[in-house]
This record gives sequence, structure tokens and C-alpha cells, in this order.
Amino acid sequence: MRSFVLVAVVLALVCQDSLFAAQAQLNVAIGQPTLIADKKQTAFVKVALTGFAIENPAERTPVNVALVLDRSGSMQGPKLEHAKIGAISALERLGPNDIVSVIVFDDTVNVLVPATKLTDKASVRAAIERIQAGGSTALFAGVSKGAEEVRKFIDRNRVNRVILLTDGIANVGPSSTAELGSLGASLKKEGIAVSTLGLGDDYNEDLLYALAARSDGNHAFIKKPGDLARIFNCEFGEVLTVVGQEVSVKIQCAEGIRPVRALGREADISGQTVYAQLNQLYANQEKYIMLEVEIPATENGKTREIATVNVSYSNTVTKTTDKLSSTVSASFSNVASAVDRDEIKKVMVDAVLLVGTDNNSRAMVLRDQGNIKAAKEVFLDNNVYLSGNASRYKSKDLENYWNFNNGNLKGIEDNDEWNKTRKDIQDEGFKHRQQRGF
Repeated sequence: MRSFVLVAVVLALVCQDSLFAAQAQLNVAIGQPTLIADKKQTAFVKVALTGFAIENPAERTPVNVALVLDRSGSMQGPKLEHAKIGAISALERLGPNDIVSVIVFDDTVNVLVPATKLTDKASVRAAIERIQAGGSTALFAGVSKGAEEVRKFIDRNRVNRVILLTDGIANVGPSSTAELGSLGASLKKEGIAVSTLGLGDDYNEDLLYALAARSDGNHAFIKKPGDLARIFNCEFGEVLTVVGQEVSVKIQCAEGIRPVRALGREADISGQTVYAQLNQLYANQEKYIMLEVEIPATENGKTREIATVNVSYSNTVTKTTDKLSSTVSASFSNVASAVDRDEIKKVMVDAVLLVGTDNNSRAMVLRDQGNIKAAKEVFLDNNVYLSGNASRYKSKDLENYWNFNNGNLKGIEDNDEWNKTRKDIQDEGFKHRQQRGF
């Protein structure tokens, strides 16, 4: 009897540890835990969520994915052939419990494979292989039809995703950035993310960026058709590692603390409360919200609460709604060296990356307006900002972003280069703002 009780206790502890492991980690940190006393100032608060590891592949969440492929005339030749190879290769990673649909669009939209469980891969493969190119680009309608197929089996216990591949500009139906962004935002509310893959130099990166960012999907600039298989596999790799969905973040700033702005991700600021939503969390990946706050002058030696964070999300492995909370504070000192000594490097580097990304976006707007001189000045000032912080924090990430900017200087000045450079800037910015995993 004693042995039986001991075994039961051990099993209970093992189960408890297993449940604890299958939970995201919340880490809330202020970039400068020690601040200068008696001075009003701003600081960065990072609210980070890291998905837990999937120990058993059988535990992964089944997917409900719509492949929306551009077959307009510009896709003729290697583009379409590589797109088909990439899509077929990615499908091989799915199993019979996953749901797949295949939609193609040019002037019109056709459902080649209605949403169905992937029990017959050969027929889906054959449908993709038969795709022919021709016509214009009804992009909005293609994504809408993909979402319609996903809705047939939409379930909070599935990963609901539309994956769009296009090489052209939307020229049939709604085609503005606002319209595509609104479509993404509405799909996010339904629990559907849209990942957009832009191929070549002719697609509209603003449309694809808005659609992906506002739905909390991925966006990638694919320069060569030969890269398609790798990108498709990276995208499916993330889809197959979703561990959390319907992520809700509430940041309650303490009395006297004013939220200034959220960097990177969209957030709603109402008084001293900040709300943000993420569609999905991935295994072993960090997703975060960076909040800049204004802190009033505080006496030397005092400690002040900055914010309390509450997070809830749907755990796709345990099928529970998990709730996490944390509080962050700062101390105040009249010793300037204490501020530098206590800085949290990772938070500061991530904040600098996001500020640098916003600076690049300002330069891009000026360049779009034809003000090349002003755009170049912002770009060069940003390089000074990035290089200085790369040296200060000994950060390879900041150094890489600085080198990336240096490589794009010619593209800012040269009209012929600007189209490609602009896509590079948007793609790199998306990685920083949305923490894209590839």
C-alpha cells in the first residue's frame, strides 16, 4: 500500500512538471532597471512571450491551411514551376489530420482543392502540378476565397492560416494598402493569420506587408524563384510548431507612468492601459511588445513600480486557457555609472532595432515623395545611431543592421535600384517588428 501511494505521488509530480513545461514563459523587463534620480525620462519595457518546446511530435496542433497561388501571366515559366515544387515539398510535411485547400487566381479565382483532410496527397499534388499561368491579378479575391475555405473547418484547436504567393500588383478588385490591411485585421479577429510571399521585383510590398502584419502572419521578399522551396518549408515549419493562439496582452502602467508608444507591433493605448493581440505563439520562439514609457522624476534611493502585465492565451497542446502575469519596477540613483552598469543588453538592443526600423520607414516615405536628399540624411543619421549602439552593446544584430543599411545607400539614390531596395527595407523591417522566425 505504501509503495502504491509513493508511485501515485511520483506520477502526480511528473504530471505537474509536464503541465508546467507545456506553458509559455512571460518575461517582462525594463531596459534600464536603474534610472537617474530626480529627472523625468523615458525607458523601454519589453513584454516577451516564449513558446514552450513540443516534446512529442504527435502533440503538435493540426493545421488548417489554404494555399493561395498567383497564376497570372507574369508567373509564366520558372516562377510558377518553382512555386509548384515548393508547395508540393511543403505539403509532404503534413499528415492525414491536417486540412488543406488550394486556390489559384488570375483575373478570376478558382478552388482547385476544396478544404479537406489530407488523406490523399497524390491528388493534391496532381492538382498543383496542373496549374497553368495566364491573366491579371485578383489578389484580394484570392485571399478572401482562401479565408472562405479555411472557415469551413475553422477551430481554435487548429492552426488556421492562409499562405499567399504572388509576383504582381493587385489590379483586379480592391487594391489599396488600407483595404488589404483591413482584410488582414478582420481575419485576425477570426483567428486566421495570412502569410504573404512576394516573388521578384514587381509586387506591391506595402499591400503584402499590411496584409501579413495586421493578421499577425509572416511576410517574405523572395528574390529568386529558386528560393521558393526553402521559404515554403520555413513557413510550414512555423505553422507546424504553433503552441499558443488568441494571445491577449494587457499592460497596466502604474500611477504616474505614461505610455508613450508601442514599437513594432500594433497596440491600443487608452490612458495608462495598453492592449495588444498576437495571433499565434511558436515553440521555442520569442514574440514581444516593446513599450516606451515616460517616468516622472523620482528621488534617489527610491524604487518605483512601472507596470503590471497580464497575458492569456489558448494552449494548443493542453487545450486550456493559460494566464500569466508579471510586474516590473525600476530603482533610482544619482550615480550615472549605475544606469549603464545595470542595463539589460538584450532589451536595449531590441529597442534600438525597432527604433532603427522606424527611422528607415521615415526615410522610405521621404524617398517615395521624391525627396532623395532628406531621405538620405535620415538614412545616414540612422546609420550613426545603429553603429554607435552596435559598439556600445557589442551587438552583432545591430552591426548586421548597420551593414544592411550601408548596402542600401546606393539604392536610396538610384531610381533604377529603388524598387528592389524598398522591398529589402520592408522585408528587414518586418523581421524586426513581427520577430519573424526566418
